[in-house]
Amino acid sequence: MNGPEQSVGGVRGWLRGLEVFSGPLPEFLPEEAPDDPVRLFLVWLSDAVADGLPDPHAMTLSTVDEAGDPDARVLILKDVDASGWRFAGHAFSPKGHQLSVHPRAALTFYWPGHGRQVRLRGPVTPGSARDNAEDFLARSPTARAEALLGRQSQYLADPAERDQALEKSLGLIGRDPSLVDSAWTLYTLAPVEAEFWQASADRVHTRLRYERTPAGWARFPLWS
Repeated sequence: MNGPEQSVGGVRGWLRGLEVFSGPLPEFLPEEAPDDPVRLFLVWLSDAVADGLPDPHAMTLSTVDEAGDPDARVLILKDVDASGWRFAGHAFSPKGHQLSVHPRAALTFYWPGHGRQVRLRGPVTPGSARDNAEDFLARSPTARAEALLGRQSQYLADPAERDQALEKSLGLIGRDPSLVDSAWTLYTLAPVEAEFWQASADRVHTRLRYERTPAGWARFPLWS
């Protein structure tokens, strides 16, 4: 198999030759969309789950740091309801620090098999101590033990040191299964905008934006 270095036109030609939106794509009729973006999102998410698309609840969380530089990472959606979309993280992690400085973010869901994308933007608020604890205790023992270390994204000089620290942390959890990291946070993004994007093989994509107003949600079709 030829790689990008051997293809005609190099990497650029190789990328342009990759097939996209090749399979049968679902139809999206904006005029039939519900008034609430949560309802439409759950329909699209359910479609992705029903069709066996990989990691359907994975999403990209985008934040900015103190200097205004963007940052992004993939997380798992924890819940969604009328109040917003929820995700979790350590308050001392880069994303936790960034959200404490600039408590606004964007979420992006993408289901390639359906050619569907959902983009959300809005303010982010931390959960209550009870909600944070419930989410923390729902994690696996290893995930809880790693969070208790509070070392996420720090430089790792020696993997053996990490393994020893993790083993010690697992021991703490074994002795006290109810142990909770007070810095663990369940965040809620309450979107002011929610955009639904349906791909089309002919590149005439269908887009619908919800915008929050004092009277509720307003819907606006967008140019592709």
